[in-house]
Amino acid sequence: MSVLKVIEIMGDSGKGWEGAAQEAVEEASKTVKNIRSVWIKDHAATVEGGKIKRYRVTCKITFEVEG
Repeated sequence: MSVLKVIEIMGDSGKGWEGAAQEAVEEASKTVKNIRSVWIKDHAATVEGGKIKRYRVTCKITFEVEG
């Protein structure tokens, strides 16, 4: 039987929401092993001068706990 854990983190990118999600997974994988999935919970962006500058996502990352 596998035990899974879910953590919630934010990702940030200047290249879109997909880039923000990828950044979140890459950063999490530096310290979390066995990542199985990512669920995008929320999207946001920062705006400057009428243009989107940074894209942000709130992610739930699921990983298997080693036993």
